[in-house]
This record gives sequence, structure tokens and C-alpha cells, in this order.
Amino acid sequence: MGKRLPHTPRSRVRSALRQLWLRSRERAAALKREGYCCEGCGRKQSRAKGREFKIEVHHLDGIEWERVIDYVYRHILCEPSRLEVMCLDCHAKEHRGGPSK
Repeated sequence: MGKRLPHTPRSRVRSALRQLWLRSRERAAALKREGYCCEGCGRKQSRAKGREFKIEVHHLDGIEWERVIDYVYRHILCEPSRLEVMCLDCHAKEHRGGPSK
């Protein structure tokens, strides 16, 4: 087994975001709104053996994946030196603007 990287790989972040999207309520609502049919040709999704036909949900404004992943690294998966370990009470005080120590 290879050496463990000191940070989460970009491929793992992309995969996690994709899974979030595939299970999202927004995606499900779009599919339901259109009756699981393609808005271009009207063909309905099918899972019947031998007649499988998949449909996808497309973002009209597109997604700038690299910018999204960069944001995740900058604000969520930041350097450990930018992280502080706190108990629940101190963490709550920090978010309320109270003294942290």
C-alpha cells in the first residue's frame, strides 16, 4: 500500500461532491418535475432489461468544478495549522463571538 498523502486528494473531493449531487433533493425534484423524461426529445428513463435508457440532470449555468474544489480546500479542508480543536462549549462561544480562552 502506498504512502498516505498529508491532504485529501482532489479526486476524493470531486467524488464526494458528485455523490452529494446525485442524492440531492434538488436533482430529484428536477427529475420528478419532468416525469423522468428528457426535455430535449421526450424519451422516458427506463430500467427494463434490454431497454435501459438513462437520463441526466444538466446545470443550465454550468459548474466550475475546479473553482468549487478550490473553495472546499481553502475553507473546509484547510491546512491543519488553520484549525483549532475545541470542546462543544468553547466552540459555541467562538461562534457567538465570545472569548475563546
